[in-house]
Amino acid sequence: MNEQTQYQLVIKAYDKLGALERILRVIRHRGGHIKSMQMQTVENSILIMTLILTTERSFSTLQNQVAKLEDVIVIE
Repeated sequence: MNEQTQYQLVIKAYDKLGALERILRVIRHRGGHIKSMQMQTVENSILIMTLILTTERSFSTLQNQVAKLEDVIVIE
């Protein structure tokens, strides 16, 4: 069986209507498979998401595409 590398992605984003869905959709479209996800709202308007995921495609491309979303503040 092919062992895939797991990556951690921490995303800080504005908590706007549909922001979470847009982020998850980009990850799915870029070949990401989420293994675990933790999310919390801080300051009543900011989401902090910690994702553990695998991908068969380039991880840096996935990061860059998520960073382009209007709601995303920063990715670590």
